[in-house]
Amino acid sequence: MSEDLVWEAPKGSWASSEARRRNMQAIRSRDTKPEKLIRRLVHAHGLRYRVAARPLPSLRRTADMVFRPVKVAVFIDGCYWHGCPEHYVPPKTNPGYWSEKVVRNVERDRDTDRQLREAGWLVLRFWEHESAEKCSLAICEAVTERRASGRKSSL
Repeated sequence: MSEDLVWEAPKGSWASSEARRRNMQAIRSRDTKPEKLIRRLVHAHGLRYRVAARPLPSLRRTADMVFRPVKVAVFIDGCYWHGCPEHYVPPKTNPGYWSEKVVRNVERDRDTDRQLREAGWLVLRFWEHESAEKCSLAICEAVTERRASGRKSSL
């Protein structure tokens, strides 16, 4: 095999191999199976929402489901990318980069929660491994409760 055909990770690259790079690039950031299932169940209850939307225009982060009139933001977090205490397994390849990335993701999640709460939003976070039925019921209850209490957005 010719040397010019062998892919090498550039110094400081996030991927340890071309195969790993392709694998990581193929991972969805939205419309995952857990998200789609929960959305379908919530929709079946008659609730409507925005998908992958910014709850706050000034916040450059998106929630998986946004119920803007009642200020409810829903996040369905992946166990690996968000550091699930039950299922997160530290990576074997390039562990420094990936572990630091997960830590940054968790810190960003906490910051997002704080900013949304300060703006009067209810933040609901679920792990991808949680029961879609239970998640959808919790979402429906929260949205219904906020509607009943007359909690309206100032937008």
